[in-house]
Amino acid sequence: MATEVKVPDIGDFDAVPVIEIHVAVGDTINAEDPLVTLESDKAAMDVPSPVGGVVKELKVAIDDKVAEGTVILIVEEAGAGTAPEAASGGGDAASSSGGGVSEVTVPDIGDFDAVPIIEIHVAEGDTVAAEDPLVTLESDKAAMDVPSPAAGVVKSLNVSVGDKVSEGSVILVLEGSGGGEGNAAPAGASVSKDTAPAMAASAGHAGRSADQPDNLPKGAYTDDGGTLRSADGTTLGADSPPPMMADFSGVHASPSVRRLARELEIDLNKVKGTGEKGRITKDDVKGHLSGAGASGAATHAGPSGGGMGIPPIPTVDFSKFGTVETVEMSRIKKISGPALHRSWLNIPHVTHAEEADITDMDAFRKQLDTKAKEEGYRVTLLSFLIKASVSALKQHWEVNSSIAPDGASLIRKHYYHIGFAADTPNGLMVPVIKDADRKGIREISVELGELSKKARDGALKGGDMQGASFTISSLGGIGGTHFTPIVNAPEVAILGVVRSKMAPVWDGEKFVPRNMLPLCLSYDHRAIDGALAARFCATLKGLMTDPRNLLL
Repeated sequence: MATEVKVPDIGDFDAVPVIEIHVAVGDTINAEDPLVTLESDKAAMDVPSPVGGVVKELKVAIDDKVAEGTVILIVEEAGAGTAPEAASGGGDAASSSGGGVSEVTVPDIGDFDAVPIIEIHVAEGDTVAAEDPLVTLESDKAAMDVPSPAAGVVKSLNVSVGDKVSEGSVILVLEGSGGGEGNAAPAGASVSKDTAPAMAASAGHAGRSADQPDNLPKGAYTDDGGTLRSADGTTLGADSPPPMMADFSGVHASPSVRRLARELEIDLNKVKGTGEKGRITKDDVKGHLSGAGASGAATHAGPSGGGMGIPPIPTVDFSKFGTVETVEMSRIKKISGPALHRSWLNIPHVTHAEEADITDMDAFRKQLDTKAKEEGYRVTLLSFLIKASVSALKQHWEVNSSIAPDGASLIRKHYYHIGFAADTPNGLMVPVIKDADRKGIREISVELGELSKKARDGALKGGDMQGASFTISSLGGIGGTHFTPIVNAPEVAILGVVRSKMAPVWDGEKFVPRNMLPLCLSYDHRAIDGALAARFCATLKGLMTDPRNLLL
């Protein structure tokens, strides 16, 4: 029997791009095998196969925009018993078929073992259909509904809101409604491993144990040492007020709206919903951000300013002065704009300028680049900047740190993940070179080329853009003399680089032409003072002046 596989419920999105296709016509697949990967904003999602069989026809291509119900492909099922048997290996499949009683468990959610449940959509005795959402899991910027693998009646619930679950955790017990049809229904979307890094922040916190008291502040728990902590792990004193529930339990909003609120750091409990039955929509969140309906406690400003006591920019009807048109911002700019605004408002920025003589280093780089072209990659100035920055960061660890949530200490990082700003047709993106301290110029150059291509092609995954401890923004291919890059919080510094130029430099006896590279270090003055910034730039300058210093 031929089965049409469709896009499951993906929240409020109606035009989500297909970024990967994992199968081809003629492939034999099992139930739960990933078919395509969809990506919207910073969340990626695999759509698994509901049945086992052979792919007869593909209905989508890379970059196609799909919505809930869009047909992805057609599968010729392998037989009546194939789907249930294959599905039993999947995380959320029922453990038995037909009309019997079965356990519904958490599907594959990547490398996480403690993801919080933020909503439960059913109660004992409820009748559910295949694909009805049972619970919602959320961590950082990734959220997913766990759908029912079959139709039936909920006999018992094994979890509650706030519980931390992992792949294989039993959610509930379902009594099938009879027949095997429900078991062949799509098991819903699983969180892609590419979104795994976006969930890591909350996955590391311990969950509330069964014997913890019920009178804890909302969202709080006690750790193994008996210390009271909030949902984000912050230590709470005896007089600490109840913390805000980071997962917005009880708020009537979809996972995609929750993701948007978390990205913009907006408390959904303070947003009034205008959707059906009071549901909070994306427009409600954006309206709250710009000040419409925001409470007096709002701390965010919209595109016209406002918030934090800052007077808003007056609205102007530009059409009075000539012809105008409204051009929608790219998705990347919509996401990065509020984050940049937040960093600029919260971080006391200072920029230190320096110049490095890269005459000898650039001559060496050109020699390497000539050989690299034969092997299919390029050696650019950025490769040397990354290598030199790592050496300088090792000598001045504060520049590689972050400010702790309590504001009273620094988090010292013993890893060196260097982000680099990439200009793409869709806007500015920041891929990350992981463990740059363990890589040579050749490895860094190859990885720079690969990540830059993925950025231009719109193929970067969430994990490609996360975890940076220091960022470099290079405008060398465009021009300029100096600029002030905005610190990419929670980092505490960012290096801005513009085009090098030949300049007369006094060598003690005469002026000689030297290739000078302007360096602009913007830093968070709370973590880095002026003297430290100057020393860091002096170290970086020395490393770039003589390439032999990079070997030390």
